[in-house]
Amino acid sequence: MILTTTYMGLTLKSPLVVGSCAPLTEDIDNIKRMEDSGASAVILHSFFEEQLRQERLELHHHLTYGTESFAEALTYFPEPEIFHVGSEEYLNHIRKAKEMVDMPIIGSINGSTLGGWLDYSQQIEQAGADALELNIYYVPTDLDIPGGEIEQNYLDILRAVKAEINIPVAVKISPYFSNMANMAKRLSEAGADGLVLFNRFYQPDIDLSNLEVYPNVLLSTPQAMRLPMRWIAILYGKIEADLAATSGIHNSTDVIKMVMAGAKITQVVSALLRHGIHYLSTLEEGVRNWMEENEYESIQQMQGSLSQLNCPDPTAFERAQYMKALQTYAPIWQAR
Repeated sequence: MILTTTYMGLTLKSPLVVGSCAPLTEDIDNIKRMEDSGASAVILHSFFEEQLRQERLELHHHLTYGTESFAEALTYFPEPEIFHVGSEEYLNHIRKAKEMVDMPIIGSINGSTLGGWLDYSQQIEQAGADALELNIYYVPTDLDIPGGEIEQNYLDILRAVKAEINIPVAVKISPYFSNMANMAKRLSEAGADGLVLFNRFYQPDIDLSNLEVYPNVLLSTPQAMRLPMRWIAILYGKIEADLAATSGIHNSTDVIKMVMAGAKITQVVSALLRHGIHYLSTLEEGVRNWMEENEYESIQQMQGSLSQLNCPDPTAFERAQYMKALQTYAPIWQAR
C-alpha cells in the first residue's frame, strides 16, 4: 500500500499534512509528535504582516528617539527604512523544527499587501523552510475598489515573492472571486506552485451582554469540505499548480474524497484540535484500510479519479446537479 504523494516538488509519505494553526505548531515538541503520528509535512503558524509592521515601527522609534539632541547622533545608526527587521523567534522556530524532524517544514505568511514582508520571505527560506504558503487574508470593504484591482493585488504579491525566493510557493485563497476558475488559472500562470483551497475567513460575533463585536473562532465541520472538494475537482488537470485541500477534513473518508477529487495533499487542523495530534495515526490507518478493501494500490492511482475530467457525469460539479439535489431531498417531517 503506497501512500506517497508529491506536492510542489516535495515528496511526501502521505497526503496527511498539518495545516497552519498556532495552537498546534507554536510548541516545537508538537511538531515532533506530528511526525511520529503520521504527518507528512507541517505548515507552521502564520507570521502576520501586522507583526512585521509593528516591529518596524518600534525599531524606528528606538533608532530615532533623542537623535535630534546631538548632531553626531544623526549618523550613528543605520537608516530606519533600510534596516531589515524580522521575527527572530519565528525564524528560530523554523530552524529548530528542521533540526528535530525529517519531514518538510513549510513557512506561512499572512498578509494582504506587498508590505515589508518580501524581505522576510527570503529570511524564511534562509532559515531552512522547504516551501512557503502565502495566506492572503483580504476582506475588501472599500466600495470604490473594483474586483479587478483586488485580483491584481493577489497576482502582484505572488509575483513579488516568487522573484525573491527559490523555494516553492503556495497561495492560500478564498472562494470569493467572480470567476474562481479564471483566478486559479491566473495564479498558476503567475508562478504559484500550489493552490490551497480554501482560506476560512473567521467571522466576528456580537456579544449581546456587553454590546460588543468580538472574535469567535469556530472549528470547521465536515460539511465545510464540500466547497473545496468541488473546486478541486473542477480545476484538476486544467492548471499546472498542485491543489491542496483544507477545511472540513475530519476523518479518513474525507481524505479519500479530496484525493479522488484531485488534491495532492489534505491539510488537517480542526480534527486535531478536537481529538489530539495522535488522531493523525487514526486517519492514516483509515485510509490504508479503505484502500485495501477497495483494491487501490497507491494514492497516485486514486488522485483525480473522480475529478470533473474523469467523473462519469462531469455535470455533477455544475449547475445541472442543483435541480436534481433539490428533487431528491426529503424533509424529515415528510419522511415520518
